[in-house]
Amino acid sequence: MGEISNTTSSKPSNKSTNNAIDDVQGSEDTRRIPIDKVGIKDIRHPVRVQDRCGGEQHTIATFNMFVDLPHNFKGTHMSRFVEILNKHEREISVKSFKDMLQEMNQRLDAESGHIEMSFPYFVTKEAPVSKVKSLMDYDVTFIGEVLNNKTTTNIKVVIPVTSLCPCSKSISDYGAHNQRSHVTITVQTKGFVWIEDVIDIVEKQATCELYGILKRPDEKYVTERAYDNPKFVEDMVRDVAVELNKDDRITAYTVEAENFESIHNHSAYALVQKDKTK
Repeated sequence: MGEISNTTSSKPSNKSTNNAIDDVQGSEDTRRIPIDKVGIKDIRHPVRVQDRCGGEQHTIATFNMFVDLPHNFKGTHMSRFVEILNKHEREISVKSFKDMLQEMNQRLDAESGHIEMSFPYFVTKEAPVSKVKSLMDYDVTFIGEVLNNKTTTNIKVVIPVTSLCPCSKSISDYGAHNQRSHVTITVQTKGFVWIEDVIDIVEKQATCELYGILKRPDEKYVTERAYDNPKFVEDMVRDVAVELNKDDRITAYTVEAENFESIHNHSAYALVQKDKTK
């Protein structure tokens, strides 16, 4: 038998390298259904946040980034969202938040865009009697939207506080039930507002504020303070709303309070919202 001659070349084809790769996302879609929000969720990135004391906090933020998608496009380019974050590296700050929102819309040829940047924020607090200092952490979210060439930004802060029930105090021979509560405040502003400014408004209207460290004299103080200043969940949202109505920097707000009840297996909840421009 003679040798079998291999007349077929083993060299790989250059077809994929010589021709442009198809852009499947940019292809036409025939279902004629626009998408309101499409993008990425829960991507983490380092950020810098300036605090009221003049320093900077270096923290990790979780981003949600969305744009609209016209009915005639099959998909959006997901990698561009990540490219925008990586372009800024560690230089993302509150100041550059609006710029990043505009850049996202331009890069993705979108008419509307939405970015949420959530991060832990720390404030140094002094205990009321001993004056010992400790850190308190708060969950903060910056929310930016572009719609019809108009950009709006909101600040959302979750502030943990103490609440004590007025009814329990009134009907009991001694003591009253209290609980830890979360007051969530979302504000839209027309001027610069520090995160600490928002926290201060809420903590001053709570039954009592929280602290990272309390010595025994401090514990006595906050216990008696709460007993002398009972508030329903309804009282807290109304009292915070009164203060926000006085602040000309605030153009719109939503105040939510949730009491994690200590004598029930459910929470008490209240909400007040207002657009001061209307």
